[in-house]
Amino acid sequence: MADRRLQVFHTVARHLSFTKAAEALHMTQPAVTFQVRQLEEYFNTRLFDRTHNRISLTDAGRRVYGYADRIFELYGEMENAVRELTGEISGLVIIGASTTIAEYMLPALLGDFKAKYPDVNVRLKVSNTEGIVQMVENNIIDLGVVEAPVGNKNLAVEVCRKDQLVLIVPPDHELSAEKSVEIAKLVDYPYICREEGSGTRDVIAEYMQTQGIKGSLSINMELGSPEAVKGAVEAGMGISVVSLATVSKELQLGTLVALPLEPSLERPFSFVHQKQKFRLRAMDELLEFARHYCKTHRDNTL
Repeated sequence: MADRRLQVFHTVARHLSFTKAAEALHMTQPAVTFQVRQLEEYFNTRLFDRTHNRISLTDAGRRVYGYADRIFELYGEMENAVRELTGEISGLVIIGASTTIAEYMLPALLGDFKAKYPDVNVRLKVSNTEGIVQMVENNIIDLGVVEAPVGNKNLAVEVCRKDQLVLIVPPDHELSAEKSVEIAKLVDYPYICREEGSGTRDVIAEYMQTQGIKGSLSINMELGSPEAVKGAVEAGMGISVVSLATVSKELQLGTLVALPLEPSLERPFSFVHQKQKFRLRAMDELLEFARHYCKTHRDNTL
């Protein structure tokens, strides 16, 4: 049996979508469909039920999927065993990160990792925290790095560093001369926030709730990236709370002022992955490298 057919089937079954499987495998959708049909012809039975543009596994499909899981795990164990003998560390690791981490923390980390392990290919997927957790749950990525608490107790979550959140305002704003700003004052000004599902947005909402703040933020605009949020604040369209790590350039240029919140607000940057015992050696090396990187590159605080 062609291994490629089983791999394509396994990816479709995991996503329950030919389109998403094609994206994950970097194949065209017709090519994915062809591989699955070849496997169905081999077994002389349908592996998927296709109704109303939705697919589900047949009884045979569920059985093949279970065996495929075990087969690919054995392949991985075999690869690890041989590479331990040869000392070679290579392979593909798919990492996912929420937007803030992907833009401001990971480039340097992954650059240093690639310099040490040139034979390891790292593929990065970027989404908000909610999206990254879903990718880990569905085994789309090997390792996630997120900026908000993870509610799924079936996943392994490990804090790698703390991140300080600060209020940012334009230099001519009436709050710019303050040494710190009480959280209750945020409701008095137009506010620029991230989109639903953003870790930053969730942390701020929980923070305000725990502080017993009455009233809600006067949201003037919702934007999908830290860069867009900073640009809107620079343009005088409102204030915002962002990671201190995202504004170093603007602070040096003097286009923004960052103010500590009172009481101070920190959040964890965390690794999240499946609790399964087996992982490819390249994944273990990346995780250990990232742990060390976080210890030696401490967060900045105001």
